[in-house]
Amino acid sequence: MQVDLYNKDGQKSGTIDLNDSIFGITPNENAMHQAVVAYLNNQRQGNAKTKVRGEVSGGGKKPWKQKGRGTARAGSTRSPLWVGGGTIHGPHQRDYVYKLPKQLNKLSRKSAYSLRISENNAKFVEDFSFDNPKTNNMHSILKNLEYKGESLLFITPDKDSNLYLSGRNIPKFDVMPYSQVSTYDILSHKRVFIMKSAVKGIEETFEK
Repeated sequence: MQVDLYNKDGQKSGTIDLNDSIFGITPNENAMHQAVVAYLNNQRQGNAKTKVRGEVSGGGKKPWKQKGRGTARAGSTRSPLWVGGGTIHGPHQRDYVYKLPKQLNKLSRKSAYSLRISENNAKFVEDFSFDNPKTNNMHSILKNLEYKGESLLFITPDKDSNLYLSGRNIPKFDVMPYSQVSTYDILSHKRVFIMKSAVKGIEETFEK
């Protein structure tokens, strides 16, 4: 598959060949769904915890004798029926981490890339960088590339602090190296811009 390549001035500078088995497959909705669910699960800390009656301090002594008072029987002041007692059926700490099978993870990312390309929501850009972080420079380039304020993921070949710092104040805009991009990152942004060198890196990750 051949797609247009743009420079930072927004002009077509040529074409770039894409691997059809990565960028041109029929998107698998089930794989993408599982990847998104797994990503969101892995963000959960699972720290919610309440104490059952055996974990609440105090309550070691029977509050009153069993019979003769005309009141209900009580064996502990830490019963769930009492104020300050334990909790019944409360949340417990748990691990929500779910690791996708390797092949399913690859399929989900291929599907996400292919989906954005099929929607014409992906654009490929010549490599560039900044000598110093400057938000105005990034704004100018995005304007040249016809960015209209939609949520946008800008994928770079490597971690570039100047590019990241230049874009972090722009709303709904994220800069990320290809090695850190997940299915969720692609699908949570309406548009994707990919640098030329990042394409080769993406294709190499699927060969491993």
